[in-house]
Amino acid sequence: MLLLLFSAVLEVLGDTIVGFGLKSAMPGRLLLFVLGALTLFSYSFTVNSPPWEFGRLLGVYVVFFFIIAQLISTVLFHQAPSKRLLIGGVLIIFGGIIIATGDQSGIVKASYRVPSGKAQAKR
Repeated sequence: MLLLLFSAVLEVLGDTIVGFGLKSAMPGRLLLFVLGALTLFSYSFTVNSPPWEFGRLLGVYVVFFFIIAQLISTVLFHQAPSKRLLIGGVLIIFGGIIIATGDQSGIVKASYRVPSGKAQAKR
């Protein structure tokens, strides 16, 4: 779970850095774009390296992403969440708890396969 949290932090920070780059002048803009791209690559590498069960991973990851995004929005941009956003966030969090605890097999699987594009028949 800590790896998912770390991944969410990397993704939100990468998005934020790219956003700052869009509002900056050259040459700082280019530096921010490169830093943002490296941060987003680090996020992608971190979240895709372990042998996750992708569907459950995404359900739990969305919770971390939502929380980190709201923290960054509040602290960095001084944008307090509205009542509707908080209510929606509570639903997201409860959904993540249901996904994370709904099956005893856990989020991590023994093997990771990239889909081949062909439907495989169940045996």
